[in-house]
Amino acid sequence: MDMRNSITEVLGIKYPIIQGGMAWVADGKLAASVSEAGGLGIISGAAPVDVVKGEIEILRSITDKNFGVNIMLLAENVEEIVDLCCEQKVPVVTTGAGNPAKYMDKLKKAGVKVIPVAPSCAFAKRFEAMGADAIIAEGMEAGGHIGQLTTMTLVPQICDVVSIPVIAAGGIADGRGMRACEALGASGFQLGTIFLASDECRAHEDYKKAVVKAKDIDTVVTGRPTGHPVRGLKNKFARKMLDFEKTHPTIEEIEKFASGSLRIAVLEGDERRGSYMAGQSAGMVKEIKPVAKIIEGLMEDYNKRG
Repeated sequence: MDMRNSITEVLGIKYPIIQGGMAWVADGKLAASVSEAGGLGIISGAAPVDVVKGEIEILRSITDKNFGVNIMLLAENVEEIVDLCCEQKVPVVTTGAGNPAKYMDKLKKAGVKVIPVAPSCAFAKRFEAMGADAIIAEGMEAGGHIGQLTTMTLVPQICDVVSIPVIAAGGIADGRGMRACEALGASGFQLGTIFLASDECRAHEDYKKAVVKAKDIDTVVTGRPTGHPVRGLKNKFARKMLDFEKTHPTIEEIEKFASGSLRIAVLEGDERRGSYMAGQSAGMVKEIKPVAKIIEGLMEDYNKRG
């Protein structure tokens, strides 16, 4: 059953489910599987431009459905990734870690729909004024880099100050969470952690199994001293990271300590050296299954709670 609302109309998708643009995780295969199943698959743009181009080609060899690319605005090659998205006529771009104002005109002229992550109402209003097509309101329950507000408090406040569609993110892993965010004013739902535990996800099996094994209190936030906190599972690396932070290192030393840890987690599954980034919803993820089954289950759960 199609679920038509403001966000499905804007994005040209069947269901208002958006897959998070997780670095090292969100590749062409995963994104294609989400799009093919009725959601909006997102490819991570946190990679060299030729790698991102290759993932777009992989996706287009699997599906003709709409998709997006996530652009981290602090990346050194951000301008190259923006140009690639314009050249490839990527339908949707989501942005994080900054203000997309510098690139908005170029993306919009190329026909790209732009959806920034807004950590506050002030940013949400600013993004709407510059032409954003929707806003992602991501609470600190999410995995990876997080803000200061919870989904429960951030979503309704952003919905109150903008007129464009709002996508809720952070802590959503079932139909109950989707219904709750809908009640707060959101018309779309971005999920990441649940798609980590999918057959199509490239993450190492040990990483996936750790997500499934996680309980409600099994995530922790590291990196607070740098001003860029990160949520992940409590594993050997996270504990070492927290212990290291207690020694009052410099920001540069902390960043060096964490450098490459997500890549190691995804590709090698080494919990001693790898950051198992995941959100608090990990405690609700019970098994590894195909993306199509995940989305089917989400929509069945959503519909029965209407």
